[in-house]
Amino acid sequence: MNRISPSSVYLFIEFSASACFSMMFVVTSLYEATVAGLTPVQLILVGTALEISAFVFEVPTGIVADVFSRRLSIIIGYVLMGVGFLVEGLFPAFIPILLAQVIWGLGYTFTSGATQAWITDEIGEEDANKLFLRATRVGLYASLLGMGLAVLVGAENVALPILFGAVGVLLIGVILVFIMPEKNFRPTPREDRNTWQHMWHTFKQGADAVRSKPRLMSIVGVGLFYGIYSEGFDRLWVKHLLDNFNLPILFGNNQVTFFAVLRVAGTLLTILAVYFVEKRVDSTSPLAIGRAMFIVTGLISVAMLGFALSPLLLLSLSLYLIIDALRDVRIPLQTAWINQKLDSNVRATVHSMFGQVDAIGQVVGGPIVAAIAAFGSTLASLVTSSLLLTPALFFVSRANTKSEIGANGSAEAIPFD
Repeated sequence: MNRISPSSVYLFIEFSASACFSMMFVVTSLYEATVAGLTPVQLILVGTALEISAFVFEVPTGIVADVFSRRLSIIIGYVLMGVGFLVEGLFPAFIPILLAQVIWGLGYTFTSGATQAWITDEIGEEDANKLFLRATRVGLYASLLGMGLAVLVGAENVALPILFGAVGVLLIGVILVFIMPEKNFRPTPREDRNTWQHMWHTFKQGADAVRSKPRLMSIVGVGLFYGIYSEGFDRLWVKHLLDNFNLPILFGNNQVTFFAVLRVAGTLLTILAVYFVEKRVDSTSPLAIGRAMFIVTGLISVAMLGFALSPLLLLSLSLYLIIDALRDVRIPLQTAWINQKLDSNVRATVHSMFGQVDAIGQVVGGPIVAAIAAFGSTLASLVTSSLLLTPALFFVSRANTKSEIGANGSAEAIPFD
């Protein structure tokens, strides 16, 4: 039955997955904090379990995509992710939700990298790169649709968007069984497969490339502290708003609509912020990007501190939107920053290493903020998260110093000390 083109199948995956995940993510934190009644410590541990699961399973699940079939790996992944979210939506308690993170983290690793590799094999690198841009726009529209569906479905029951979204994700896997072609798959040679040794080799190769460029050494520090701070904020910002403010019920009998509107506003603000940065920051200059990163990092830290301490709901919401937009702006900025003056033969390796650094940072930062929450409060944890980001400013400054030296003609030759 595989008469549907690979490009159409890829767009189907991007659209349906974006809509389903957006529908669930609008309400997940609200569901965990209210329906499941998780404590701040439990909320953070849930997030840490997801990160550890994704990190640990990355290698064994990669074998399926490398050796047997990328199509099979993607199908398994979506089915497992759907099952994981079903477990969370059906059983509102800490242990089932913890188990759900492990299941959907496992499912995610089956799809991680496999979807892009599959479509590139089927239609070629040049056409795939064009398709990625188109799929990004499709995914954005689908995300907005998912937020709207969350409002309609979840107005009377916070769990329903999770359950509907979970069934949708599971159905993606089932539908792909019938429509997804795979004609150009070739098993990855043994020496190139994603094993633990290969992961270590990738990290070591990336580290060697980074050590040869002092500016990148500093950017590693930036990435590490972005990972360390993020877990606390990601898991506790909804809990903080619920605990400290009387949030309005805009539709139905819960705050699903409120958080959906907030997410939509954040998405629109992000689009404007990215457009502004594209126009004002010279993406070919490491120093220009570094200065923008310093401003963005400082503003995120200050805004997070203000968000944690603000006694006013309107001020807290404004600060949240600023944080959300700046965090989204930071991602393409950091990617471009890393890419500057990077040899093409090590570019993919260095980016992979930075992904590992971010994951390590989140796994390290989660327990730190959880300990603060256990002995303190949600507010104390958010304040700690904002402070955990501040060391990144030092590393941004170091990277900018190296860029200034480079601009004067002696870049990258001066040793890092």
